[in-house]
Amino acid sequence: MGKLSILVPVYNESATVLELLARVQRARVPLDKEIIVVDDGSTDGSADILKGPLGPDVRVFFHDRNRGKGAALRTAIGYATGDFTLIQDADLEYDPADYAALLAPLLDKRADVVYGSRFLGGPHRVLLFWHYLANRSLTLVANILYDINLSDMGTCYKAFVTERLKDIPLSSDGFGIEAELTAKVCKRKLRIYEVPVSYSGRTYAEGKKITWTAALAYLWRLLKHRVLD
Repeated sequence: MGKLSILVPVYNESATVLELLARVQRARVPLDKEIIVVDDGSTDGSADILKGPLGPDVRVFFHDRNRGKGAALRTAIGYATGDFTLIQDADLEYDPADYAALLAPLLDKRADVVYGSRFLGGPHRVLLFWHYLANRSLTLVANILYDINLSDMGTCYKAFVTERLKDIPLSSDGFGIEAELTAKVCKRKLRIYEVPVSYSGRTYAEGKKITWTAALAYLWRLLKHRVLD
């Protein structure tokens, strides 16, 4: 049957992490699932929640301090044992009901990597124009630098053939991991597909964490990895 590794970086998501894990466990996919959660030094009680009973398919690892999303993902990748790997944020902005669509191009061997695009027509909450503009602008930069035609570089939903992902050396600690992954996927000429996904973005009052500094990290990583791997 094969197995899917679902990587869940967590930082201060005590209000959503249990519901997110329940949705991941309910998601229907034609694969066994392992859920690898990395708490990245949370200070809001998330770590205590994650020490409770979560189910036999969930493994949890803890950073002793906040190191960033990229660091949490690098830790999680090291523990992934599935044939395929998918990245899932813990904030309920992305819906695990989209897993089947994300996995389809991998399962039929059309793709090495699948991006779940928020901009290909899926239902989405109308919110935050400047975030939208920054995302589209940075995706345009990636397309120019790497001669591709992505619509959503910054999406959380990236699914991989695991052996391809593990072959990519990663160094980003923060949100720049999204740009580093894209740059290195392109430089390795992996086959990329995009599929539409739904998106329910949060406001800052609701707990959104990414700020304008992430745009600088994205841009730096895109430029850096065009020259250096």
